[in-house]
Amino acid sequence: MLTERQELILKTIIKDFTQMHEPVGSKTVMSQLPIKVSSATIRNEMAALEEAGLLEKTHSSSGRIPSTRGYRYYLDHLINPVQVPSSIYEKIGYQLNQPFHQVNEIVQEAAKILSDLTDYTAFAAGPETKDVKITGFRIVPISSYQVMAILVTDDGNVKNQVYTLPHNAKAEEIEKAVDLINSHLVGKHLSEINSSLLNEISHQLINRSSAPQVLDLLQDVIKDAASEQMYVDGQINLLNNFESNDVSQLKSLYELIDHKEDLISNLIDFNPEDMVGKGNSKIQVKLGSELPSDLLKNYSLLTAEYSVGKYGKGTIALLGPTNMPYSQMIGLLDYFRDELAKKLLDYYGRFK
Repeated sequence: MLTERQELILKTIIKDFTQMHEPVGSKTVMSQLPIKVSSATIRNEMAALEEAGLLEKTHSSSGRIPSTRGYRYYLDHLINPVQVPSSIYEKIGYQLNQPFHQVNEIVQEAAKILSDLTDYTAFAAGPETKDVKITGFRIVPISSYQVMAILVTDDGNVKNQVYTLPHNAKAEEIEKAVDLINSHLVGKHLSEINSSLLNEISHQLINRSSAPQVLDLLQDVIKDAASEQMYVDGQINLLNNFESNDVSQLKSLYELIDHKEDLISNLIDFNPEDMVGKGNSKIQVKLGSELPSDLLKNYSLLTAEYSVGKYGKGTIALLGPTNMPYSQMIGLLDYFRDELAKKLLDYYGRFK
């Protein structure tokens, strides 16, 4: 642990470096400290902080910048999240108060709002879908041999996919298949749709001379409905903080962001040791060296869970530079997750 004076110096250097993006010297620190300390004493303390691995020099005559370890100490012991300005409250309220028709539209807009407010890359995943019930399955012809399979759930979500049917598929057989499928699935939770139930439906489709091909359509659209949707917005903002001139590295970084499924499983996992804040307001912060890819060494990932009661939990996250203003960003995420949860609860309330 550091002394109180060392903590004040570290906190001052981080705040100044976040604002100016330049190494911070002892005179700059002295002018901002709330206590009276000589420049020589500050230099000695900065040297001690550097020796402890909390500060770094960019070159021999420069001031200091925070190291990853310094940021970690700051996040674990010194940070004090700040309230979001009223203008941001109003902007979030206005953008979430749009006419949405599906849960995924709200979640997708959430990623866009966060990216627009921060100029960072934002992620948003909706609540789990395991307790969502199926209210209907339909097949709609859109051409001679193409159909659209539509699955509707009790949260108002609609999943659809387009398929090409075999030439020998008959309309009356397809209609019988849809009726049979609905008799088995309507009212069931998505989590109840397992291989045993699908096998039973398959046998009945064959025995009743219904179109067995329809089962493939059903399986695909159910898989899509049950999968967690991770929305990403503001990928272009990664360029603002990419410090390498290596085009292949930049390409690899974009490929990493595009693999949304990998992001949620590899990046966004909750570890109590990485949490910042108190009680229900905790936000997870992972610094570049703590992330699984070397491409992200100059970035930090802030992740927050939000709860929509019995409808489950979702996730929002921000990927930005290591020298981001953490107090403001943590305050923003904490407020935003509450507003998003309220909006989703309001939406689900329409389907009681």
